[in-house]
Amino acid sequence: MTQDPEDGDLVAESPKIPVPDEVADAIRTLIRWSGDDPEREGLLDTPKRVARAWKEYCSGYGEDPARHLYRTFEEVGGYDNVVLLKDIPFQSHCEHHMAPIIGKASIAYLPSDRVVGISKLARVLQGFARRLQVQERLTAQVADCIWEHLKPQGVAVVIEASHACMTARGVRTPGVGMTTSRVLGCFRDDQRSRREVMGLMGY
Repeated sequence: MTQDPEDGDLVAESPKIPVPDEVADAIRTLIRWSGDDPEREGLLDTPKRVARAWKEYCSGYGEDPARHLYRTFEEVGGYDNVVLLKDIPFQSHCEHHMAPIIGKASIAYLPSDRVVGISKLARVLQGFARRLQVQERLTAQVADCIWEHLKPQGVAVVIEASHACMTARGVRTPGVGMTTSRVLGCFRDDQRSRREVMGLMGY
C-alpha cells in the first residue's frame, strides 16, 4: 500500500499480478473462437494483458465504497446549502455484454450537520462503477450509500453515459446517451429543492 498524496488515503499499488492458467486459457479460447490465432506474435501476451485489465476494471469488488464517507467534518462555517460535485467522469462495464459504459455523474447532497471531502464523492462513484453494472443500479447504489452514511437532508445523483453494447453492436447507434437519476429526502419531497438542485446540475 502507498499513501495517496491528495488526501492521505492508503491505495493499493499495481504490481503485475499472477494470472491463473485457466484464466489465460479462457481468453485464448475466446480469441480462437473469434477467428484469430492466439499463438501469433501479436497475441502471445494478450491473454495475460486482458486478464490483468479485467482485474483492474473490476477492482470495485475488492472495496467498500462507503469507507470513503467515514471521515466527516462538522466545522463548515454555518454553510447549509447544496454541496454539488458535477460532471465526474467514470468508466464501467455492462453486465450483459461486458462492454464499456463511459459517462459522467453529478452528485449533490444537502448536509444535515456534517460534510465530507469532495473527492470522496468521486471515490464512492468509482468504487461502484468498477464492477459489472447496469446504469440504473449504479445510480441507486451511489445515492443510497451517501444517504445511508452521511445522513443528509437530501441526495441527488444524475448519471449520463454511453453504452458500447448499444453503440458498437446490436442496433449500432453511436452518439446515443442514457440518463438516470435518483433523488432522496428533501430533493424528492420538496419540489422547490428538487428544482434548485437539478438547476445547479444543469437539468
